[in-house]
Amino acid sequence: MAERGRAFQKGQSGNPKGKPKGARHKTTLAMEALLAGEAEGLTRKAIEMANDGDTVALRLCLDRLLPPRKDRPIRFALPPIETTADLTRATSALLAAVAAGEITPSEAAELGKLVDAHVKAIEVTDIQSRLEALEAVKR
Repeated sequence: MAERGRAFQKGQSGNPKGKPKGARHKTTLAMEALLAGEAEGLTRKAIEMANDGDTVALRLCLDRLLPPRKDRPIRFALPPIETTADLTRATSALLAAVAAGEITPSEAAELGKLVDAHVKAIEVTDIQSRLEALEAVKR
């Protein structure tokens, strides 16, 4: 039985499926209704203000026209990594690409994380193989 004053059991969600996809907040819907039909005029005004030197309007326009790039494909020749010994060749290639300006340091850091995860997977596979070999010898 539920505790007095509680509508739901402790630890159970009142809405286990959560908010449906595409559901929008009432405030968002109200703002969209207020701006309906005004977007073109407001955009034109923001551009005019930016052209007149309003730096806030300029930033707003640029942020909407050219949002910050989150990610991009990188064309980069990374040596194959088949054993943990190949790790030094891969990291050397990353360092050389940064030094040559082919990729940014943050891109190299992200690629380094991928290389690290791959090497860990190789290590786990190697440990599994060794364990299976030891168990086979004991039988």
